[in-house]
Amino acid sequence: MNEVIRYRAEDLDSFCRSVVENLGVPAEHAKQVGQCLVQADLRGIDSHGVIRLPVYAGRIRRGLVNPRPKLQFLHEHAAAALLDGDNGLGAVVGATAMQRALELAAKTGIGLVSACHSNHFGVASFYVEKAVAEGFIGCAASNAPPHMAPFGGRERFLGTNPLAVGIPAGSQPPLVFDASTSVVARGKIIVAAQESKPIPLGWAIDKAGNPTTDAAAGLAGSVLPFGGPKGSAISFMIDIICGVLSGAGYAHHLNTLENLSALQDLGHVFVAVRTDLFMSAEEFGRRMDEILIMLKNSAPAAGIARVLVPGEIERQNEARNRAMGVPLVPSIVAQLANLATELGLPFPEPMTKTAEMRQ
Repeated sequence: MNEVIRYRAEDLDSFCRSVVENLGVPAEHAKQVGQCLVQADLRGIDSHGVIRLPVYAGRIRRGLVNPRPKLQFLHEHAAAALLDGDNGLGAVVGATAMQRALELAAKTGIGLVSACHSNHFGVASFYVEKAVAEGFIGCAASNAPPHMAPFGGRERFLGTNPLAVGIPAGSQPPLVFDASTSVVARGKIIVAAQESKPIPLGWAIDKAGNPTTDAAAGLAGSVLPFGGPKGSAISFMIDIICGVLSGAGYAHHLNTLENLSALQDLGHVFVAVRTDLFMSAEEFGRRMDEILIMLKNSAPAAGIARVLVPGEIERQNEARNRAMGVPLVPSIVAQLANLATELGLPFPEPMTKTAEMRQ
């Protein structure tokens, strides 16, 4: 049980925006950054939430991220385009790229946009939900700095490269899948280290290649791919599609978010697909409802209450945290409050302090 402090989502969103605007980010760009970070916390993905704001701010202040990028589409085709992110914040680059993918899909049925010279873009679901909100299928992926040993290796080579897919339904909530290609997002190990908590065996190995439950040793070593060789191969493919194909960095050419002496140079890819390509959108929605209900009605395993649809837990988290407030541990609150003081900005007042079980 750990004490958490709860804040209104709207207050945290406003605070995030005020921080990056104070550092020169235009208001329309700051909006994407705030929404992306707070959405992660609302959904219980605190490894990608406001915990990232201090390092975002640090990178802008050190000139490692361009607060006012000149986003340019370098190549455009009937259904594809390449966006040069000009070293802008990842949420800004990603939102711009997904918007163009939606515009292309509206005309041709499918749109694919790659982005190069970008930065950490937060939760991938942030982008696919933009597609789902417009009635499109959305996909998003990004490469990431090498924090993961490939299957059979002990040295870092692969990123924890995330992949998200969002599919609208009819009367049922949409399906939203979002996962990294590691056993667990490295951000969760960062959180565990900051809270001085152990990590489960199988999440990471230390520098010598030995399994460890010590979060700090895991950060110094490597996280592990999910599913052994399968996750390792999927991560490798994402790096090629997002990095090699787009002209961004890849593998050892990428730099970590925490390295405050080098550009990241990440690459992303975004896809939007119309649901009325082969049938009416209404018929597609009906068929999606049917398959989602089939899944939820399938027999659960022993000890399991019911089968869940991908993204269902995150929706439940969001509903609860919007009502009760976004939970932050005191150590993260302290970092954010210090950042506010440094920039001369007010920090939000908390809603409540509660003792809760934190994973």
